[in-house]
Formats: sequence, structure tokens, C-alpha cells
Amino acid sequence: MTSYITTILIIMSIYMLLALALDLQYGFTGLINFGVVGFFGVGAYTTSLLTLKAGWPAWLSFPAAMVLAGMLSWPIGRIALRLRDDYLAIVTLGFSEIIRLIIVKEEWLTNGVQGVSGVPRLWPTWSGKASELFLLAALIAANIVTALVMRRITQSPYGRTIQAIRDDEVAVTALGKAPARFKTQVLVIGGAVSGLAGAFYAHYITYIVPDQFLPLVTFYVWIAIIVGGVARLLGSISGAILLVVLLEGSRFLRGVIPGVSDVAMASVQLGVVGLLLILFMRWRPQGLFGQRSAN
Repeated sequence: MTSYITTILIIMSIYMLLALALDLQYGFTGLINFGVVGFFGVGAYTTSLLTLKAGWPAWLSFPAAMVLAGMLSWPIGRIALRLRDDYLAIVTLGFSEIIRLIIVKEEWLTNGVQGVSGVPRLWPTWSGKASELFLLAALIAANIVTALVMRRITQSPYGRTIQAIRDDEVAVTALGKAPARFKTQVLVIGGAVSGLAGAFYAHYITYIVPDQFLPLVTFYVWIAIIVGGVARLLGSISGAILLVVLLEGSRFLRGVIPGVSDVAMASVQLGVVGLLLILFMRWRPQGLFGQRSAN
């Protein structure tokens, strides 16, 4: 039971990092990023390949995963942000699929659909249970630091600028600011945090394959920030918690709903999550911690 709870908390913490990254991009800056899973996958494969093939220590591969994911965000921002916001959504979605296809096709590097196995745990000399607890502690620390940094950013003059860009980009441009530059910077920061989440994921799972980085992961992260409350750091955290609780709780529906197979249960889970999203959009569109509309 303790091992199961630890697993749930680890998955929650990983989704929290992804939700914080997306909330900075969409909630505070208005960037529609449908490619979260692409940066997540870059982080996971970067740390895995560096530790296994290059012999890097795990602690050194984490910054590398963040840097590479952030660097890949920069050209996307420079290209797409000169166009309308909906183009960014299309480009980021395409980016995530390109990353997955590269992982599948470049077998010499990523081992293709066979995946990368034997990724070392953060503290490989410890027992499995102790290693998991250490990773959970590291994830909690990473979330605390990330949340504090995000809070510092959003409450600073820089944060007020990106929120002004979200609300009225034309007015910000008229004041002599360059919205594209700020948007690109936010996209890079969010990409780096997503890469960090991917690095933690790889060292926890210890075996990664392309099918773990499908657009469904991005869909889940979007649900987390919508349910928790957009532009609310506490909303991102609570939304990630509620998402994982719902996903795990729906697994027990098989004992309640007769005749549901293991394969069908995946569809049931997705349907339950979708229903929750519809109910939130109907009865509390601002999310758990969002502000109500003045109207």
C-alpha cells in the first residue's frame, strides 16, 4: 500500500511540474501550447541517453534535459509567434508529433519502438523503496522551487508585462514593448520545466518508449490547469492532484460497472475525465481556484 501511494504521489508531482509550465504559458501569457508532451519527451530521452550512452551522472543530465527542451522552444517561438496565436497551437502540436516520429525512426540513437531500458534511478545503490522515496522528495523540492520561481516571475514587473500581453497585445506594442520577445522567453521557460518533468519521469519509470509520449498527455495537462483554475499557481497544483486522483479512482470502476474489460476501461477512464471537464465548464468555468467573472 505504501508503494502504491508513493507511486501516485510521484505521478502527481510530475503532472504538477507540467501544469505549472503550461499555466505560465497559457494562463499568464495567453500562449496556446498543444505540444507539452513533446518537451516532456525531449527531457526524458535526453537524460536517459546521457546517463546510459554518455555515462553522465543523473544529477548532471537534469540541467541538460532542461536546456535542450528550452532550446527547442526558442525557434518554435520565433517562427510561430510572429503569426496569430492559433498558429502556435498548430506548430506546437506538430512539434510534439515530430519529436515522437524522430524517436521512432532514429533507432541508432533511441532504439525506436523498442524503447530505452535500464535508465538508472536517482540513487541506484539504494533499495527500490528507498530510491522511490528519494525521487519523491526530489520531486517535491523541484515543485516547491518551481512554484516559488513562477510566483516571483508572475508578481514582478516582467509578470505584469506578460499578463498585459495576454490581455491586450496591441496596447503593449503601442507602449514600445516587443510581445514576441516576451512570449518566446515564456515558451522557453515552460519548455525547460517540462523537460525537467520528463527527466524525473525517465528516472522513475526506468524504461521509456515512444508510446508514452502521445498527445493524450498534453490533453491531461490542459485538463489539470482548466479544472484547477487558469492563471493560478495553486490551481495548477490542485488540478494535477485532482486529475491523478480521478484517473486512478476510475480504475476501480471495473468492480462497479459489470462487463467492462481492461481494454474498455481505458475508454471509460477517458470518458469520465471528459465528463468532469464538461461539468466544470458548465458549473465552474473558472476552475477550483479561479476568479469568478465580474459579469
